[in-house]
Amino acid sequence: MVPISQTLRLIHINLVLLRHGLDELIFATPLFRPLRFLLWLSPLYWWRKRKTMTPYPARVREALEDLGPIFIKFGQLLSTRRDLLPDDWAVELARLQDRVPPFPSEIARELIEKAWGQSIDSVLDDFSDIPLASASIAQVHTGRLKDGRSVIVKVLRPGIARTINRDIALMYSIARLAHRYSKEARRLRPIEVVAEYEKTIYGELDLQREAANASQLRRNWLHSSALYIPDVYWDWTRPTVMVMERIFGTPVSDVGTLKQQGISMQLLGERGVEIFFTQVFRDNFFHADMHPGNIFVEPSGRYISVDFGIVGSLTEEDQRYLAENLLAFFERNYRRVAELHVESGWVPRGTRVDEFEAAIRTVSEPIFEKPLSEISFGHFLVRLFQTARRFNMEIQPQLVLLEKTLLNIEGLGRQLYPELDLWTTAKPFMERWMKERIGPRALLRRVRANFGPFAEHLPDLPMLAYRVLENMESAQQQAHAMREEQARLQRELRERRTLVGALSGAVLIVCATLLLLLGPGSLVSPLVAQVVAGAVLVLGVWLLLYQWRAAS
Repeated sequence: MVPISQTLRLIHINLVLLRHGLDELIFATPLFRPLRFLLWLSPLYWWRKRKTMTPYPARVREALEDLGPIFIKFGQLLSTRRDLLPDDWAVELARLQDRVPPFPSEIARELIEKAWGQSIDSVLDDFSDIPLASASIAQVHTGRLKDGRSVIVKVLRPGIARTINRDIALMYSIARLAHRYSKEARRLRPIEVVAEYEKTIYGELDLQREAANASQLRRNWLHSSALYIPDVYWDWTRPTVMVMERIFGTPVSDVGTLKQQGISMQLLGERGVEIFFTQVFRDNFFHADMHPGNIFVEPSGRYISVDFGIVGSLTEEDQRYLAENLLAFFERNYRRVAELHVESGWVPRGTRVDEFEAAIRTVSEPIFEKPLSEISFGHFLVRLFQTARRFNMEIQPQLVLLEKTLLNIEGLGRQLYPELDLWTTAKPFMERWMKERIGPRALLRRVRANFGPFAEHLPDLPMLAYRVLENMESAQQQAHAMREEQARLQRELRERRTLVGALSGAVLIVCATLLLLLGPGSLVSPLVAQVVAGAVLVLGVWLLLYQWRAAS
């Protein structure tokens, strides 16, 4: 039974869909298609038909914005699944803005003091009641610690966990209905998409986890002239409250101000690409939410990054396969791209490499008709994943995050410096990374890395070798005993078969003798009785002779 809260929310969702003219989508499903005639009886339907109708993707975006912050974030996540969505839908959903009205500062104060277990005034000399930013999950206020350091205080929205639980449960219900009644929806894997969103959104509910992500990124980029990550103040960070160093910079989208400061746009564009590939290949820990709203620039040209709720990482194998894929792609070695997908397990082992190679060539060749400065890494990955999905490729979450981040970085770089040649910037980096991972120097480095654990166990080698030999001898003895037991059981089985066969033959001989001695009955002629008795007698004698030969 659907809870009352979900029922009311579902009614509200349907009203929003009606308001945006999305009722046609509902009545197009097989479940509600028989009721489609009801549309023609609705005055709203005819009123809408007289209006200039906006495209479906735009109406879906507007409906998600009206449904509230949880659905907005869901739409944002869905926009990153370009391997599933048509381009016009992905572009439209990417325009969703996560801006919601702030909640009262009195409530923010109560939540912060509850998390700290003491008053704000005992920790901060100053606290701004006017939020610096307000989003669907949390709200940010500014303050100043007792030692004079400027900070931001991020606090989760009140009741946000309950709201998320309710809307996630509702999304699952809608996804199951869509999967059941719509063939097109099944192609989009709605239940899997909701499950992926559930993991992402619940991860953002733990501000201590976000703080840990920030600390890791800060450690990776400490003393860097390319990227600055603000410091986390752990003494005042809790699961529902995070305190960080306040940063000051120009939003990266404010190109006019950046130019006035004399910052090189080419430097900024290329630096963004270098930062991304360094995070992916050097650190294997990348900021996966690097949209323009989360990036600022110092007057020196150094980037400042904020909001670390979503990060990603790849396995060593995925790192290598990704680098080799991109290098093979720009060498037009489509056979190698196809082989890498099979070797990595991204597509099933039984995939026909020649067919997959042909599909990749079809997608890739038109890209090379453009100058290198216009080739998009991100869109290449999108097309590649869309093609691979036809060969039953299951897009892994970390690859989706990588694709999303690359699209953001690439778009930002081209916005700052339209002539940005992403390949010229990235290729030397990946070639250098490949040399570090493959070759004599890489082998020596791995030997050095493993020498410590090996040296630690070196004194134990004689005892370990003795135990291995002892175990081998014990295993051989057990195998010998098992073979003897198996032979014994086989002998017993043959003896039992011989006994059963001999008994059967004796019984048949007795039956034939009785039939001949007692004579035929009233229902059987003497000739028939003699023939049957003779046949039974012959069969009995044959069985006895057969078992005697088998036993000898």
